[in-house]
Amino acid sequence: MVALMIVIAFVGVWQLYTELSGLDAFVLPPPTEVVTSLYDDRGLLLENFLVTGGEMLLGLLVALLLGIALTVLLHLSPPARRGLYPLLVGTQVVPIVLIAPLLVAWFGFGLLPKLGIVAVVCFFPIVVPTLDALRRIDPDRIKLMRTLGATRWQVLRFAEAPSALPGLFTGTRLAVAIAAIAAVLAEYSGSERGLGRLTLQSIPQLETARAYAAIVVLMTFTLLLYAGLAALERLLLPWAAAPERTP
Repeated sequence: MVALMIVIAFVGVWQLYTELSGLDAFVLPPPTEVVTSLYDDRGLLLENFLVTGGEMLLGLLVALLLGIALTVLLHLSPPARRGLYPLLVGTQVVPIVLIAPLLVAWFGFGLLPKLGIVAVVCFFPIVVPTLDALRRIDPDRIKLMRTLGATRWQVLRFAEAPSALPGLFTGTRLAVAIAAIAAVLAEYSGSERGLGRLTLQSIPQLETARAYAAIVVLMTFTLLLYAGLAALERLLLPWAAAPERTP
């Protein structure tokens, strides 16, 4: 409710500013024109949203699978962790704005470079909190399972993996928050369709309201995806999502 009130206040200030400042609508369109564009351009927005939304979802899936596999490898193998973790950090140092055009140049304007860009940006936020959660498990619990004859994989499956799920959900929510940025950046680097491409085309055509409408659509989808993950976490991990009670 508080967030909704903040949004309403922001939109109200935005509308008032555009009316009092005298700015042309192609510089800063009022919210009323953005809403009008959401309706008038709904077919165009939907067509391009399906492209960008698909890139986000598939890219997140690739990042999730790679992130889980890499996390397990780093957790089970100390030599791999010492050798690969610095390289993992290094992948986040290289500006993605430099990598994105190269991937598009190598693989063309299809789906593959878009998935690669989204996955590269998103898998690091998944790996770090999940690996941290694996390393924080109670060592006495592991010793007990070893004493009872559990194998290394049984310890991972029945003790470590459940304990790591909250970290995995946290990392995935963080990845969702930046997946839209990665997808738009990928489309800026070279794409025939998508909300990023639509925004890039709309501004030179003085269809600024349409560009803002595309941003609203993308932001709404990202928020819904984030909220869906949070609801799924509360459903699957009520013990982890429940707030701590203070005496």
